[in-house]
Amino acid sequence: RAGTGEAAGAAGLHPVQSPPVPADSVPPPSSAGCLCTVGVLTYGLISFKRGHTRRSQLLMRARILAQGFTFAALLGGMGVTAMKARK
Repeated sequence: RAGTGEAAGAAGLHPVQSPPVPADSVPPPSSAGCLCTVGVLTYGLISFKRGHTRRSQLLMRARILAQGFTFAALLGGMGVTAMKARK
């Protein structure tokens, strides 16, 4: 049957499984960075459409900072995960 683990197992493939998530787990900072980036981008585009070019320009610069934070959070998360895997 397509879409089940049986078909993948028969083909020699392993089905992808998500690791269990603890109930008290905190979302990673990269999630907050992504939400912040989308929010600033949306508000910047709305400001541009309304003719507030100065505000729009400032928000586009803020978007770059938010993207930098997101990228740093992703790299940091990868580093922490790699360190945990070594132990």
